[in-house]
Formats: sequence, structure tokens, C-alpha cells
Amino acid sequence: MKLISRTSRLALAVVTVSLAMTATACGGEDVGSKAGSPAKPVTLTYWGWTAGAQQTADEFNKTHKDIQVKFSQITGGPDGYAKITNAIKAGNAPDLAGIEYAQLPEFASQGLLEDLSGEAGATVKAKFPQAVQDLVTLGGKTWAVPFDASPQLLYYRKDLFKKAGVEVPKTWDEYKKAGEKIKKADKNVRIGGWGSDDPMLLAALSWQAGAKWYSVEGDAWKVGINDAASKKVADYWQGLVKDDVVLKTTFAGDDFNKYKTDGKVASFIGASWSAGGHTVAFPKQSGKWGIAPLPNWGTPASGMYGGTTYAVPKGSKHVKEAAVFAQWVATDADAVKARLSSLDAPSSALPANVEMRDVAASLFDDKGYFGGDDVYKIAGAQVDTIVPGWTWGPVQVGANTAIQDAAGKGTLVDALDAGQEAAQKAIKERGLNLAK
Repeated sequence: MKLISRTSRLALAVVTVSLAMTATACGGEDVGSKAGSPAKPVTLTYWGWTAGAQQTADEFNKTHKDIQVKFSQITGGPDGYAKITNAIKAGNAPDLAGIEYAQLPEFASQGLLEDLSGEAGATVKAKFPQAVQDLVTLGGKTWAVPFDASPQLLYYRKDLFKKAGVEVPKTWDEYKKAGEKIKKADKNVRIGGWGSDDPMLLAALSWQAGAKWYSVEGDAWKVGINDAASKKVADYWQGLVKDDVVLKTTFAGDDFNKYKTDGKVASFIGASWSAGGHTVAFPKQSGKWGIAPLPNWGTPASGMYGGTTYAVPKGSKHVKEAAVFAQWVATDADAVKARLSSLDAPSSALPANVEMRDVAASLFDDKGYFGGDDVYKIAGAQVDTIVPGWTWGPVQVGANTAIQDAAGKGTLVDALDAGQEAAQKAIKERGLNLAK
């Protein structure tokens, strides 16, 4: 029996989740030198949605005469992924595409990506933390080059916390008690909010609690979306909503932002990337906000809330050259500067490559918005607390939809059960093996 469909060229690629690469590290070698010197410049097509991508391509083109990159902007989310998938199946795939960590196994398991183990495996092993390596390594093969790391953080209103006489909570038990005190101090203010429209937040919090939504047993996928750790998280937040300790809201619309604007919410969960946008969205609140590690269940821990990679779609005629660009974008100071300094709004994305974090930090000036709290220092330290061993599954998009739909109608535990059922069904329908 095979883990994925017989028609897939990657039948053995997702049998296991590797915790280590077999390639040796390449040290500080310039990845640009690996492209060789073709007779004429190779032109790569690159599709993505992230801000700064065009400027990154322009910077690369200035310094790599043997390889040139032509960037095309596409929409993010399901529509963008559908466009990439359709292009691959039609034989018109780009040479490089931006793919989020959660979607990567779905592309790999369907045979839609090129194996980059030979071209980028050593760089990934040498330059990125183990927890991030885990997200791009399936079946012992490297399927993408990571860009950012996104451990969760707590953003909180220093003035509202002070007014209520509460300290920044270090555990979830302390968070609940702080929420009760904030509500008592001002009936119009809550410590935070919960939106049933963000299944990725539920996943990140479950990850922090030690959940394993997907794993591999032999040649089969095992689904654990409704495992004990996830249910503990779901029950906790359902209780906070039921007791009116946190606001019942939506994150995708304007509801939660209005609560922030009106000073009715004292904290929210984000990642390093949240800081830059927040300074622009709420300029009048400068100096009122602080940043802290996310509360935990007793031991410092974090999950990843978002994050992107650079992958080479199946069918590219320039895999070697595309891998050169992917590694350069993620590990070269000029690339990070080009991407982050060209934006209209300040970016606080945290590079997964430790060597690039000081570069990114030097480009982000919050002008005292967070009262001296250094988002890069705090988030960087939290990378070391990301719980290892998390694996995204090959059907997470469908599972997310089921979780969101069920959460809007019932409890968060109901939502986990719905996600579990949807994921198991989708795995079977895709011709993959499902562990019992």
C-alpha cells in the first residue's frame, strides 16, 4: 500500500516526517555561486502575493547576471493556490511560488512540487531552526526554503492592565484571572477576544499545548485534530467566551478592530508580523501597547501562527536556478533589506534564518509605539520555544473550512470533531492511507 496515490511521483515522499536532513551543511558558501554560468541568462518566473516580492526580484537581478527573475503578483489564499495548481497541471507552472507552511504538504503529497533536497537541503539544515526545518521536510526530502518564523506573542494595553492592577500573565490560568479582574475594573473592557473564523489560531494554540494534528504511522497518515491537547485548548477558550471573560467576535471583519479602536480590548494574540501593521492601523495608541511571550500551560512554549516558504512547482525547467533564488531570498542580507525596506507600511516579519534577524530588526522602527519592547528580541527568543514535531497534513485547507463552519454553529470541541472527520474523509478520497 502507498501513502499517496499511485499516479503521484512522490509516493514515498510523505511516508515519514524527517527530523533531520541527510545532506551535510554547506557553511557560509555563497548560494549564488551554485548556479554555474549558463551560455545565456536563465529567466525564472516567480509567483507570489507578499509585499516586497517585486523589489526582492529587482535586487536579485542587479547582482545575478546569469539568472534573472520575472515576478508576477497573484492573490493570496485559496484563489492563489488554485491558480498555481491549475498552472502546474496545465504544464505552465512558474519556476518559483510562495507557499505557506500549512499548505506545503498538500502540494507535496499531490506531486506538485520539485524535490529540492540536492539543491537546498544542506542550506535548510545549516541555516534554520529544527522546528522550521520540520515544516519543509517530508519523507526525508526538502520541499521548500523557509522565509519567516512566527511564534505567537501577546500584545497588550499597558495602560488598561495598569488601571486594572494586573500583571502580564505568564500562564493561561493567570490570563483567565487577569481577564476577570479587567472586566471587574471596567465593565466595558475585556482582556481579549475569540473569533470562530480563525481556525489557524486554534491550530497554533493547540500546537503550543502539545497537540499533533497530523503524524505518520508506517505508510499512513494519522489525524489528531481532536486530540486531548486540542480539546483542552478548545474547552478553555469556550469557557472564557461563556463566562464573558473575552469578547465573542470575528477577526476577519472590522469587529475586533473596532473594539481595539474603542479601547474595549486589552490584549490580542499575534506573531512578530502583527507589530508593523498594528502601528499603522492604530497610530493614536502609540505608547499604550506592549509585547510579551504568549501565556503557556506551565512551561514556556509556542506554536507557529502563519509563515511562508519558497517552493519550486513541478515542471520547472530551471530547478537548480530557482533553488539559488529561493536560498538567496531567505539567507542574504540584501534580499531581506530589499523585501522589508520597500514597503509602504513597516514590516516586522521575523526571518527564520537567525543570521537575518538583526538585518530585519534594523529596518523596523516603531518610533516608541510599543514603549521600548523589542518585537524582534522577544519573538526571536520565542522561536526556541516552538514545540518540535508538528506536521501539517495533506488536507488542511478542507479541514480549516470544516472547523470554521462548525465553530460558527456550535462549540469549539464540535469544531475540532468536524475538522477531524473532514480531514479523515479527504485523506481517503485522495487515495492516501489513513491510520486507524
